[in-house]
Amino acid sequence: MTVMGDFADRVFFGTVLTMDDSMPEAEGVAVHGERILAVGGRTELARLIGPDTAVTELGDAALLPGFVEAHGHPLSEAIFLGPDVVDIRPVVAPSADAVMERLHAAIEAAGADGVYANGWDPLLQTGLPEPTMGWLNGLSPERPLAILHNSGHSAFFNSAAARAVGVTRDTPDPVGASFGRDASGELDGSLREVGAAEMIFGPALQPTPNGFIDAIRAESARLNAAGITTAGELGYNPGTAAGIAAARVAGALTVRLRLYEMSTAAKQSAGRPGDGDELVRQVGIKLWADGSPWVGNIATSFPYLDTPATRSLGLKPGHRGHANYTPEQIAEISEAYFAAGWQLACHVHGDAAVDTVLDAWEALLQRHPRPDHRLRLEHVGAMSAAQFERAAALGITASIFIDHLYYWGDVLVDDLFGPEHGAPWAAAGSAAASGMRISFHNDGQVTPPEPLRNIEIAVTRRSNRGRVLAPEQRISVEQALRAQSINSAEQLFSEHEIGSITPGKFADLVVLGRSPLVAGAGTDVAAGAIADIPVLETILAGVTVHRATRSD
Repeated sequence: MTVMGDFADRVFFGTVLTMDDSMPEAEGVAVHGERILAVGGRTELARLIGPDTAVTELGDAALLPGFVEAHGHPLSEAIFLGPDVVDIRPVVAPSADAVMERLHAAIEAAGADGVYANGWDPLLQTGLPEPTMGWLNGLSPERPLAILHNSGHSAFFNSAAARAVGVTRDTPDPVGASFGRDASGELDGSLREVGAAEMIFGPALQPTPNGFIDAIRAESARLNAAGITTAGELGYNPGTAAGIAAARVAGALTVRLRLYEMSTAAKQSAGRPGDGDELVRQVGIKLWADGSPWVGNIATSFPYLDTPATRSLGLKPGHRGHANYTPEQIAEISEAYFAAGWQLACHVHGDAAVDTVLDAWEALLQRHPRPDHRLRLEHVGAMSAAQFERAAALGITASIFIDHLYYWGDVLVDDLFGPEHGAPWAAAGSAAASGMRISFHNDGQVTPPEPLRNIEIAVTRRSNRGRVLAPEQRISVEQALRAQSINSAEQLFSEHEIGSITPGKFADLVVLGRSPLVAGAGTDVAAGAIADIPVLETILAGVTVHRATRSD
């Protein structure tokens, strides 16, 4: 048993999965104040039980470190899942009819501010109309109407939405983003990438100070209910700092935030690496290489298929996508921030874009050697085994969007890339074989916060229709648990304080209805055997922030 002094405030007895290599499993854990006091056997821990110690017998339940979302967008998710945005994501509106019902109802009830919606996904909500400006103007002739694609990488807007924010045919495209235009140069009601989307949605969805606090409280509750105690914010805007501080003072923030500021044309930050404390800390810089597979703008060495789905996206036969930033831009952005001491996290999906980033970063590390840089690649859908090996040799790690396989697994194979390139998407097995310590994530509102489903899908590689994709890319339950805990903490430079049940670390814990280890492996894991394990309790720094009710 390892221990730090004094009686415990709370002791857990039962199945404990620590994610600590020195003691992977234990019979109990003692907590004192914000910290883990001791981990070990029942007999030894009994000595730490005082007259005021609360003792929890886990029974069939299991205690794990709180889950860590290495790549999320909790600040924007707080807004886009808030009351001012119509939720049309496939998880709540699975059909085109359901989407249109929600939109029509919102337009009918809308005031002068119009309607802003989130979650349009024609690949999953088959039969959606083409969202041209003419169609959007017909739905809402006088009031703003704007719809964000479920990927967050494209959006559609009507004339009134453009007028409301002063976007015209003469508005220059932001770096790495663009507004669609017709042959005469007029806006066509479409846009690509974050910089352009912020111009349309940002002013309309700016919350009041109290509204922001309420949104953070609701977002914290969503994450806590999934067992998440720490989230990376991979789209941090320093303009939200005051709102975060206010939410913290109000007790609304019950998730640790690790902030990655969005790169800008200025290529500099007013902050410094490590600014903040244990609850909110600025860690790195977010940059982009390419876009989303669902809208056709990822840079691949292989073509998209020619199918009704790809034609509905406007992709021509042989389409290979493209990067949003040139190799020179990626190198310049990386150089500016890395030389200033920042960790970098780059959004990249296509294998051709991965090569571009690895080339830039290999040269960067030669110019600016740093023994513990933890450069990160984000999402890495089409990243190959050879690329994982190259990245691992450079000390580069990856956060994998494994949940793509569950929601879009069949689309990847049948509609977009075929079995050769679609089935091995999110190749966690190749990443693990390279020696890389990977993490998993759900990417904000794109898919719900569901670390347990991430773990199940990494083990089974089973889509929501039951199809198994590239079974050779499966990893073990133990590996998947680490990807959602200690590995994620390491990517966030936080493994000294969270990510495992280790004496001295924060008592960030989750109580699950049963141990994920009993589910089996691969095809032996029944659908939902891990994903549907109930989260009974979530604890942040020794304080319960979520407790399941019977309805949960």
